[in-house]
Amino acid sequence: MTQTNLVNHTHWDREWYFTTMDALVLSDQLFTEVLDELEKHPEANFCLDGQISVVDEYVEIHPEAKKRIQRLVKEGRLFVGPWYTQTDALIPDTESILRNLIIGINDTREKYGQPMMVGYLPDTFGFNAQLPTILHQVGIDNFVFWRGTNFRTQMNSVYFKWQGLSGKDVYAANFPFGYFTAQIDVESKKNLKEFVDKRFDPAADFEATHAKNTDVLMPSGIDQMNIIKNIHQTISDLNKLSKNHTVISSYPKFIDKLRQRTDLPTYQGELRLPTYARVHRTIGSVRHQIKTDNFYLEQKILRRVEPLMVIAHKNGLNIGNGLLIKLWKKLLECQAHDTLGGSVSDNVAVDIKHRFKEANEIADGIENMIKKKLAEFLNLGDHDVLVFNTDPFKFNGKKIISLTTSSKNIEFDGLEQPVIIESKHYPVRHHILMMTPRGQEYTDEPEYYELKFEGNIELPALGYKVIHFNKGKQPAAELLINSNKENEIQFENQRLNFVNGTINYSNQECQITDAIQLVDSGNDGDTYDYSPLSGDHERALDFQNAQVEEINGKVAVLIVKGTSKLPLHLEDRVATTPQYQAVSYTLRLSFDEQGLIEGKLDFDNQVYSHRLRLKLNPQIKNAKTIAHIQDGFVQTTNHKISDDWEKEFVEKPVNIYSFDKTVSIVGENKHMTFLGKGMKEYEAKNNSLYVTLMATTGQLGKPNLAWRPGRASGDTTNQGHVMMATPLAEELGHNRFEFALSFAEKKFLEHKTSMLTHRWLSPSISYQMQKLNLFINRLDNKIWPTEDNPVIPDSFSLLEIQNLLVAAVYPSYLDADAYIVRIQNPTKQIVKIPEDLLSKADVVNALEEPIQSDGTIGKYDMTTLKLKY
Repeated sequence: MTQTNLVNHTHWDREWYFTTMDALVLSDQLFTEVLDELEKHPEANFCLDGQISVVDEYVEIHPEAKKRIQRLVKEGRLFVGPWYTQTDALIPDTESILRNLIIGINDTREKYGQPMMVGYLPDTFGFNAQLPTILHQVGIDNFVFWRGTNFRTQMNSVYFKWQGLSGKDVYAANFPFGYFTAQIDVESKKNLKEFVDKRFDPAADFEATHAKNTDVLMPSGIDQMNIIKNIHQTISDLNKLSKNHTVISSYPKFIDKLRQRTDLPTYQGELRLPTYARVHRTIGSVRHQIKTDNFYLEQKILRRVEPLMVIAHKNGLNIGNGLLIKLWKKLLECQAHDTLGGSVSDNVAVDIKHRFKEANEIADGIENMIKKKLAEFLNLGDHDVLVFNTDPFKFNGKKIISLTTSSKNIEFDGLEQPVIIESKHYPVRHHILMMTPRGQEYTDEPEYYELKFEGNIELPALGYKVIHFNKGKQPAAELLINSNKENEIQFENQRLNFVNGTINYSNQECQITDAIQLVDSGNDGDTYDYSPLSGDHERALDFQNAQVEEINGKVAVLIVKGTSKLPLHLEDRVATTPQYQAVSYTLRLSFDEQGLIEGKLDFDNQVYSHRLRLKLNPQIKNAKTIAHIQDGFVQTTNHKISDDWEKEFVEKPVNIYSFDKTVSIVGENKHMTFLGKGMKEYEAKNNSLYVTLMATTGQLGKPNLAWRPGRASGDTTNQGHVMMATPLAEELGHNRFEFALSFAEKKFLEHKTSMLTHRWLSPSISYQMQKLNLFINRLDNKIWPTEDNPVIPDSFSLLEIQNLLVAAVYPSYLDADAYIVRIQNPTKQIVKIPEDLLSKADVVNALEEPIQSDGTIGKYDMTTLKLKY
């Protein structure tokens, strides 16, 4: 007889086709009933979906419930945490997934008691191969989930050890029929025998026979479902009808049983096969603007705000951690699986966009406060510029410096070869009010310029320095557009040109015609999946003309433009008399100071339901495809898909994969690497790399797709539901995509690629104390000077770490006098931490708990250091 371990829970999407506020209204009744039922029945327990954010929102409207929750958590009957929100596991940065756990665990401990230390993601659309490594950073050794397995090809067991690329593993428990496997709702209670015969016992048998399992996990709950009332009696009735024996259990209890087993198979790799459940393999390009907003906000927090807070603290300016945590929470609320995936209604998409807006305002405000106050501490004048380096290694290269000045005739002391890359002119204004010690006075405000300069500068590690400028004898160099016959740019032995409608690349070793293309096809999918349209084909979008931008006569930027007529609507793609609409696009290409090709594509989308991809043709035969994922690299292989794939899969297991920041086509002694800002999806075929830029659609869910047969995802074809239009997901109008390309005639190295990416994403941060325009930074006008400021040096460096990938530098969550440095090792080689760094740091886990260390970082792993200011 099999023992079935029944776990009563509710799955709680914070938003989906309904909004967060809708979910809050539902929680008012449901969570209250859960507390009431648990207090009446001491044998019962309940899991609140493993995310603390929904509990916080409930307690905000029911503050009296906090003590009840604390008591039930202490008794081990109400399970909350460890996540802040139920994260997507493929799109966010490693740090985002980790902070989701850190903030969720810390918040739970502080407010409610011990969190459920279970890596519980019941509905997420597939999992990156490094999630076990990430879970270990907070002391979690287990994982409970639904989607992504294939028992025939992966592990042949619903319970197994899932091993990260680091070699660290977690006890994994899969429920192949979903978190609603044993959903005992009111209707099931009324028809309990039918429920047992048709649903409960067959599911238990399946789990028992996929490996030899005498104990199986049976989750009972579904989206926004209430607690099972009088569960003891329900279980008693169930046991009278079932051939199995059911006990009331919990996820932690069941994991304890797995820990006792020595027969579990081991699996390493991602979990993303749509065998028993859909994983939406092409969701990485839906509502691309949400993915892009997420990427830029992650970078703003990790590469600007957090290290600036550490620099500021060391120099006498303390900004509370509460602001930083609130900022992270705004971001994490945008990273739940439906939210970041984009499989939401337009009503929810508006809310997501607003949260990004609020988060960016907090981030920009913190940065503004730090820059102005430190400039004040330094007593800077309007001809001084404070320039920051937020990386823990010395910088020598190009940065962008922002200025407001009365003239373009400028000479710098500390910025070499400056070039004006952006310019905005403000004319004279008359009769302008001034507040003076004498009262209100009026004056004329002279003309001035808001300028952005790019130039070479040396900067100290994790610190800042002050540079100066004066009025020059002649205007500074500027970018100028000029047409010439060659339409070519060059860096050392690399060339890019536009000839006869094609963008071509060459170096000493190769010549590539049509190196960069745009291709487009119709999208018969929805906000979950791209799906091809029968009778349609992918077509190239032509480039027609080009220009170059020059700096003082030297070619710097290749600007390639095109216009194509595309079918206006999806049905026009296969119509006999289609309606067409013109779309225009501009691609700006330039070489950076180290030979990286930087690209900015502006695409004016004026057509509906289509997929736009960047096609790269590196001309590398017999190449491997290597993608960077969260703190690691994986080689992806195209698998043969049988014609009758529907017999095994509920969704076509297309050879389209996810990546984080880079994907490379690698030959024996050459490679091409694509670096993307917010792009997450690629396909390698026919010696080309296709990176999806956007896949637009007008429907939340559609049935009977070519790549996803049967019902619609998103409930839209369920009984009593309606189809739901999503015009915002068509993403009409201006769309920008930023990327870079590296062609290298040498061996591919993981560490070098990681450092290249880190350098490419390094921000430019500067500040000028000026009075010409107090609204360039939103808060400047309200950050007033203070007395008794500390005296700080003109140049400052807090910490220097050479040749290691530092993923994050941020204020300690637990210690006001300490900061955290997290170092990633995204390679298969063991890395040694410098002894001088170890001598002044404590090695801790991500929760800042001391751990033992041998002074190295294992393959595809990370180490957290805690340092005193």
